[in-house]
Amino acid sequence: MIIRWESEHDYVLVHVHQDMFGDWIFVRAWGQIGTAYGGIQHALAEDYTQAMTWVSDVDHIQCLRGFSKVLETSDDAPEARDAVRQLSLLDAR
Repeated sequence: MIIRWESEHDYVLVHVHQDMFGDWIFVRAWGQIGTAYGGIQHALAEDYTQAMTWVSDVDHIQCLRGFSKVLETSDDAPEARDAVRQLSLLDAR
């Protein structure tokens, strides 16, 4: 699952997926749109329920900050490739 929120200048992107060991990984990336400024954080969730709780928390916070949800898709959707590519670029720094 990939979800992206945007404001006029900033974005937050969350990626929830299982790794090859079956663990649930929660990845949160943030930054300024059109720049290399930002960061990325990985967290290991105890289970899918905890990961979805974290997604709900991020959604609540971003809505309070005036961000709008602009993307919500599964990992196998075409839009997901671009979002994951963005995470890979942030992770390489």
